[in-house]
Amino acid sequence: MAAQLIKGTEVAKAIREELKKEVERLKEKYGVVPGLVTILVGENPASQSYVRAKQQTAHELGFYSVQEDRPADISEADLLKLIDQYNKDPKIHGILVQLPLPKHINETQVLYAIDPSKDVDAFHPFNVGKLMIGEPDYLPCTPAGIQELLIRTGVETSGAEVVVIGRSNIVGKPIAVMLMQKGKGANATVTVCHTRTKDVVSHTKRADILIVAAGVAEYVKGDWIKPGAVVIDVGVNEVGRTADGKRILKGDVAFDEAKEVASAITPVPGGVGPMTITMLMKNTVRACKVHNNIKD
Repeated sequence: MAAQLIKGTEVAKAIREELKKEVERLKEKYGVVPGLVTILVGENPASQSYVRAKQQTAHELGFYSVQEDRPADISEADLLKLIDQYNKDPKIHGILVQLPLPKHINETQVLYAIDPSKDVDAFHPFNVGKLMIGEPDYLPCTPAGIQELLIRTGVETSGAEVVVIGRSNIVGKPIAVMLMQKGKGANATVTVCHTRTKDVVSHTKRADILIVAAGVAEYVKGDWIKPGAVVIDVGVNEVGRTADGKRILKGDVAFDEAKEVASAITPVPGGVGPMTITMLMKNTVRACKVHNNIKD
């Protein structure tokens, strides 16, 4: 029997409806509106597309949203000055600087310059540290999206063997930390595999839940997967174009093989991707409450 599809598009839509109601409640009860600024440096087409999607979603949810476009040759000092301006702006609760940045700008310095209480990407070391000790203010967006998919599709994580392929700061490391914590959608036993792992397949075949963020198209084959496992494919790889120029996307898992072995699997596109922006919005709503001392 083919695997159940874990449809991130549908789960993300449900969460956005919840957020929309929460934004209306905050406005009516407390007179506040979540505020988000997205800062884009240069004209990278992929970055422009991501920022447009974030701004559109913020607008649909009723946020106060600001888009700051800056030329690729902006100085690091001027970019840091812009961030500081929004650190001090009471109408803005979330600051997002779209990565990557031009080579003359130190990305680490820029991320460290964002007020941790407005760091809705959860990349600042302060927020990374709070995540590590199990007291996060904000969860990193893609890992949070993965965890929500598991919770909302009824996947049991407590006591499960989870294998994560990939050790990036954005996905691999934080999802491993989140799933090993005490709490809902966690309490798992987690193994992290990477480019130096010997015999990756011996690990993947033990996994009740397999999370793949390798950055390589169709890296994980069907016979790597334990029968009945849940497969979360984080990868989005462009492998070509159609005759009319549309991108052909593949995940990090050989989907056609995996769906015959797994009990449930995320498609690409339409799996983890839609969840990432949704969780960014959830963090911004949370930041609005933090800044306005709203406890409920």
